[in-house]
Amino acid sequence: MEPYIAATISAVVTAALVYFLVRWFDRLRKTDAETEARKILDQARQESANRLKEAELEIKEKALQQKAENEKEAAELRAEVRERERIVDKREETLNQQLADLQKQERIVESTQRRLTDKLDDYNQKNAELSNLVAAHRQTLHEISGLSREQATERLLNQLNEELVQETGMMIMRHQKGLQERCEQQAREVLLTAMQRFAAAHTAETTTSTVDIPNDEMKGRIIGREGRNIRAFEKRTGMDVIIDDTPGVVIVSGFDPVRREVARQALEKLILDGRIHPSRIEEIVGETEKEIEKFIRKKGEEAAQEVNVQGLPERILYMLGRLHFRTSYSQNVLRHSVEVAFLTGMLAEMVGLNGDLGRRCGLLHDVGKAADHELEGGHPKIGADLLKRHGENVEVVHAALGHHDEIVTEHPYTMLVATADACSASRPGARRESLERYIKRMEELEGIASGFEGVEHAFAIQAGRELRVLVSAKQTDDMKAARICREIAKAFEEQLTYPGEIKITVVRESRFTEVAR
Repeated sequence: MEPYIAATISAVVTAALVYFLVRWFDRLRKTDAETEARKILDQARQESANRLKEAELEIKEKALQQKAENEKEAAELRAEVRERERIVDKREETLNQQLADLQKQERIVESTQRRLTDKLDDYNQKNAELSNLVAAHRQTLHEISGLSREQATERLLNQLNEELVQETGMMIMRHQKGLQERCEQQAREVLLTAMQRFAAAHTAETTTSTVDIPNDEMKGRIIGREGRNIRAFEKRTGMDVIIDDTPGVVIVSGFDPVRREVARQALEKLILDGRIHPSRIEEIVGETEKEIEKFIRKKGEEAAQEVNVQGLPERILYMLGRLHFRTSYSQNVLRHSVEVAFLTGMLAEMVGLNGDLGRRCGLLHDVGKAADHELEGGHPKIGADLLKRHGENVEVVHAALGHHDEIVTEHPYTMLVATADACSASRPGARRESLERYIKRMEELEGIASGFEGVEHAFAIQAGRELRVLVSAKQTDDMKAARICREIAKAFEEQLTYPGEIKITVVRESRFTEVAR
């Protein structure tokens, strides 16, 4: 029995142990499963959070891209709006100019109407006076009917003679006034023609020149240790070197334009070379002075050749070349002298004088400005003394001395030089005025003429004072060419506003070309 009971107890204990072991293993698996589930849930939550962040970043990136595109589109719209505003402003300016021209034309028409009305009233008054005079003569004839025919005729002729003498004096005075007006008009036309035939570009300079530097460290090298480099440079060139906080720029300042140009080029060479010390400064400045002297002499020779003035001394050519670096009221004096030379030569030829001598007087009239920084007195006196010492003609010396009307004019060339000098200084475009209106006028002239049927080419010449029109010989005959010329003139009168007159020349020709082989 005991073995059986022991086996039973052992079996029960074993079963209990197995049961508890199974339960324990089930709990362990359940715990592992819950742990794995929690890990999976945590991982899922982490992945969802990461995806949410990625989605948010993507949304922000798209929003930024959309914002950039919107800003770009807005900038383009603003640029387009500004461009349209500029076009509208330009059109408004054009309309204002046309309105001003129209008002000017209306004032001219009103003035002409008033003059015609005054002349008509004067004519009616004179007609009434003449009627009264005829009536008085008839009454007088009735009163003196007792006289003989010869006596009455003689008395009548004497009265008519006295009246004719008075009328003759009035007619002479009227014709003299008209002749004076025509002479003044012709003089204006001569001046305008000479000015329009010559158009020159002018440059403007100041008393400072800027030199670009590669970096701000170069400023310290230009100054040198304790300022020795900049002192040596300023002492050698006679110019002031201004080094301030402006990035990438050094300023060379001085009153003498030639020495300022020497200083500018020398400083550029020193910066390019990199070796900046007092001895190198002396060497570079000396080389630059020689180069500038050659350049000045070349400019003087080119100006003399341009206006065809021969036989000038070397000193005069050098002084003439120095005017390239001199400006007067923003006008380059050398180009101004060349223009005055051309204008004086043209005016001299128009009035029957020597054109070569006129060009010589005009070219040298301001030569004193090349030395007025060094000598006392005004440039007319300095120039006259310089020309006189070098054996120039009396007309040339007097033109340089009196072109500003400071002395009594003794030679006609002096008056011509003074006139050309005033024209060069006052004409449109001489002193920083835009050439846009001038170019626009040329385009309008050629465009209007080219719009007519049969016109092949149209060329505006003499600064718009004349228009050459080439018509097709196949499409037009002589009568039609004459009609085109008249219609172009009428179109200019109706559509354009211009000073003086415009000459239209229509050319009709036939060309035949063969090649001999």
